[in-house]
Amino acid sequence: MTIRTSASPTIDLSAGATADNAVYKKLLWRLMPLLMLLYIVAFIDRSNVGFAKLNFLRDLGLSETVFGIGAGVFYAGYMLFEIPSNMLLAKIGARKTFLRIMLLWAVCSAGLAAMSGQNSYYLWRFLLGASEAGLFPGILLYLTYWVPVSRRARFTALFMASIPIAGVIGGPLSGLIMHTMNGVAGLHSWRWLFLIEGIPPLLLVFVVLRLLHDTPANAPWLTPNEVAIIERDLRADREATVSTAHKSFGQALLSPRFYLLTGMGVALLASTSNVFFWLPTIINRTGITDLWTIGVLSSLPFIAGFVCQYFVARHSDARKERRWHAALSGVAAAIGWAALPLVSADPALSVVALIVTAAGTFAAMGPFWSMPSLYLSKEAAAGGIALISTLAGLGSLVSPGIVGWLNQTTHTLAAGQYYLAALMIIGATTVIAIGRHDRPIKTDRA
Repeated sequence: MTIRTSASPTIDLSAGATADNAVYKKLLWRLMPLLMLLYIVAFIDRSNVGFAKLNFLRDLGLSETVFGIGAGVFYAGYMLFEIPSNMLLAKIGARKTFLRIMLLWAVCSAGLAAMSGQNSYYLWRFLLGASEAGLFPGILLYLTYWVPVSRRARFTALFMASIPIAGVIGGPLSGLIMHTMNGVAGLHSWRWLFLIEGIPPLLLVFVVLRLLHDTPANAPWLTPNEVAIIERDLRADREATVSTAHKSFGQALLSPRFYLLTGMGVALLASTSNVFFWLPTIINRTGITDLWTIGVLSSLPFIAGFVCQYFVARHSDARKERRWHAALSGVAAAIGWAALPLVSADPALSVVALIVTAAGTFAAMGPFWSMPSLYLSKEAAAGGIALISTLAGLGSLVSPGIVGWLNQTTHTLAAGQYYLAALMIIGATTVIAIGRHDRPIKTDRA
């Protein structure tokens, strides 16, 4: 098979699977390091408030409840602006969209360094969420311009690994900044934390300008034949897609499976966000006060999360089974949360419990996010997956405030940890229940 283009008179597409695999391997190495770096930096900047909390609550006279609400307010801005941002990306391209996002979130990070009380804390957290809103869905949309559905799972899984990697890097980095910068130029260490960690997105502006290209046809590092292979596969995707957007949301809302999946989505994002926001405090409450030590220890749960995320996803793919992989991982996270109050006086055992919590939370991600397309009909899947993702964000929006209120009311971290354990058990139960309610639509065993 040949294709004629203006770049080359005749493009040979008959080289077979070997040539195709080489093209997508090239894409993997060219696209994913930069996209992952963008999201790692973004996740560090949204979650570094968990480290800053160790000092700024005292300095500004704020409560645990205020901290939790402010941590969650980020997701209010995020949820409000992620769809408009993606619509803009479709019009002006990923390059301009990501540049706008990085410039705005750098400004908002610096704004957090200048906060003076409760209202300014809430405001800058909301604006940070609004400025970062388009990055996650934007990267997923961007990948659809480059990678066909049949090959996208590997790219998406690698991208999702950015979240635990952000924890591995962000903990020691934040601990080091707060350990060494307190009092420099008369500023508290937490102000330096927001200022310094707001610099990387500014530097990445220049990297994106040089290395990011909106479409395969714009990429100078692809040959005409490689571009033709990608465009052929993407065209096949478009031809196979039936337009069902007008009924996809309605179809999803009529399916009991949609609500069961949403239950686990809420629990999973609640556990993820609270691991990031409260982990430094949990370690600090065991009696460890050195900020650098807290930073180093905080990386261990995320290392475990990264490893378990990879191996559980791999085992789930090999067995073609999703439901029990997601549910049992959720139960493991619940066990970790429930164990934390029992070992709160022991630093080593607390870190072990945090490792179990993070490992279970991140391990559940791959199998769970593979389930909506299995359990929802073709008509319901398009709208259903978007709805589940949006509603699951409520877990990140509301739960940090609930945990903060429980911590303040009971004067202990235990109540919030038991709440998160219960939430993960409920989530795991909904995943198990979906199998009893009905069989998956696709052939993959859920």
